[in-house]
Amino acid sequence: MKLKQLLERVAFSWVQGDPDTEITGVAYDSRVADKGNLFVCIPGTVTDGHDYIPMALAHGVSAFVVTREVSVPAGAAVVRVEDAREALAVCSAAWFGYPAEKLTTVGITGTKGKTTTAYMVYQMLNGAGIKTGLIGTVENIIGDEHLPASHSTPESYLVQKYFSEMVERGCKAVVMEVSSQGLKLKRVAGIVYDIGLFTNLEPDHIGPREHESFEDYLECKGLLFRQCRLGLVNADDAHTEQVLRGHTCKVLAFGMGEGCDYRAEEVNLHSSSGKMGVAYRLTGKRNFPVVVNIPGAFSVYNSLAAIGVASELGVSEDTMLACLRTIRVRGRVELVPVSENYTVMVDYAHNGMALRSLLTTLREYEPKRLVCVFGCGGNRSRERRFEMGEISSRLADLTIATSDNPRFEEPQEILNDIISGIEKGPGKYVAIIDRKEAIRYALEHAEPGDCIVIAGKGHEDYQEIKGVKYPMDDREMIQRAAEELAI
Repeated sequence: MKLKQLLERVAFSWVQGDPDTEITGVAYDSRVADKGNLFVCIPGTVTDGHDYIPMALAHGVSAFVVTREVSVPAGAAVVRVEDAREALAVCSAAWFGYPAEKLTTVGITGTKGKTTTAYMVYQMLNGAGIKTGLIGTVENIIGDEHLPASHSTPESYLVQKYFSEMVERGCKAVVMEVSSQGLKLKRVAGIVYDIGLFTNLEPDHIGPREHESFEDYLECKGLLFRQCRLGLVNADDAHTEQVLRGHTCKVLAFGMGEGCDYRAEEVNLHSSSGKMGVAYRLTGKRNFPVVVNIPGAFSVYNSLAAIGVASELGVSEDTMLACLRTIRVRGRVELVPVSENYTVMVDYAHNGMALRSLLTTLREYEPKRLVCVFGCGGNRSRERRFEMGEISSRLADLTIATSDNPRFEEPQEILNDIISGIEKGPGKYVAIIDRKEAIRYALEHAEPGDCIVIAGKGHEDYQEIKGVKYPMDDREMIQRAAEELAI
């Protein structure tokens, strides 16, 4: 492909070189750049791609996208842009033949509910015979291949690569989680989604290497609704109006209030045989009873959102209902069978909003005791630790504070912060720094009628310490503890 073809949708100025230069690929990491590639120099918070131009030249790179003046031999082509990340996204789309334009695209953003809603939509579309791919926090699904995910929204080159592979494997649609960081870092630049979906918003991801303020976080979430054709939004969320500020799409709403296009009425909780769920009547553009086998109000909102997307894409009522009866999402209010006497579940709740919502929901099912086992990640906002500790102390009967991913912080220091929050509330607590032992303690001291939730890591199967990821899966530790205790 010629350089000028890669740049046909990019705003740039020529610095030097031939627009007809043949390009063999697009690269943004000099370590994997190859002969004849276009190398996009991305200025980062830690490293600057411009500093790696000599290495890229040594690998035979033919052309460069830069944001500042550089010294490059006369034989190499150079173009200058305002935003290298946006240029990478658009050039990557061109390299793969603009695959998003060959798919029905659904982008989901919000603080919580993205993953569960994405799986609901994914299953509904596939159930309707619309072969669909998925890009998300838990995994990426391309045809029949399941790939581990490192980010909710991958780098733009990978997004376009995955889209291209989906097209090659016969996919007609894709559902993807679109994180605030993904929007901020232009990982989905150049994509016009057929449907953009907003679940909810609460302060999160604010701190070093994330968002500098809640306002920045909110602004980034709103970017999705300037690059989609239809926006489907949670009308009951307090920040929806701000998220939609400057939107360019048609808007539909879901929620429990008057006037919603997809509205839940007559909401009821149900539980039996260790299962928890929710039922309601859908009104508005569609009218039928709904049963979801995942507990709580957030399941009402997630299912409303999924029904809204699926309905707009022509999925039948029977297909949607069948999906909601059988849906199970790894690490999202995921029941782990241990005993008929009490309930054990794993959830990804790793911030104050998510934990409050989770514990409030489980409290509504009136367990004998609500036991919460959780830790907080290192190198993230300390405020999250205090907040989660206090929330658990106020909503759970017993909190078992432990470790999560300490990263480059000392686990005991993180635990001390959590305890400071717990002690602001009335709940009982114990602190056990070893997560395996904390889970064992919860099972060993379980009482009939208890609901035990292991929160924070959800689908993750590792613990990150000093830059190294060690195998650790809450589900496996629950089962191991149950075996050791002969439950």
